[in-house]
Amino acid sequence: MTADPASMEAPVPRHLAIIMDGNGRWAQRRRRPRAIGHRAGARAVNRVIDFCLQRGIGALTLFAFSSENWGRPVEEVGALMKLFLNALEREVDELDRRGVRVRFIGERALFTDAIRDRMVAAEQQTAGHQRLHLSIAASYGGRQDIAAAARALAAEVAAGRLRPEDIDEAAVAARMALADLPAPDLFIRTGGDQRVSNFLLWQLAYTELWFTETLWPDVDADVLQQALDEYAGRERRFGLTSAQLGAEAAP
Repeated sequence: MTADPASMEAPVPRHLAIIMDGNGRWAQRRRRPRAIGHRAGARAVNRVIDFCLQRGIGALTLFAFSSENWGRPVEEVGALMKLFLNALEREVDELDRRGVRVRFIGERALFTDAIRDRMVAAEQQTAGHQRLHLSIAASYGGRQDIAAAARALAAEVAAGRLRPEDIDEAAVAARMALADLPAPDLFIRTGGDQRVSNFLLWQLAYTELWFTETLWPDVDADVLQQALDEYAGRERRFGLTSAQLGAEAAP
């Protein structure tokens, strides 16, 4: 199956956010260890990056490891951390060559020194790129993100640099992770569950949501194109009416 050429002319999201769910079930259905599913999922990441570069999507945010995932079995967390470190060591040069800026959002303190060092190195190596902003949410939670913004605002008030009455939505947004990027236009969750699972809670306020039963390791360009085709057919009103949108678009 190939994408309809007409769909190539449809509007594409500026920022795509994805919960990559289903690695473990993909492996279990094949009677393989869950770690095998995570390795297959890493290959799907490369396919999604390729898709974004081909379609001109400017930002991609992937939920790699949530703050709650630390509670998973020790052996699975260990396998994930090893895979994460290996991917950082293996993939960054290629991302750098292709003009992809890499950054990480989330609480880094729980990661090993080796992983934190590789995170910093990857960010520094790719910092000058603009073709695709790849943000990896690792040890991340949306509530954690909002709480961190609140702490930053409270510190500024305590230091006398900010008045409480000046705190508005824009002030909060400026202190959230990904503050320099547009909010996601399209959110995709694979694996069949239909929830956002504490991912980018602030940023997803007006994002279009799309869910698929496809397990993450099976995601390819055709699945992603289905999501973009549906996105292109939706009317994004941001609280307005269709008539108001029509009047704004009129010359």
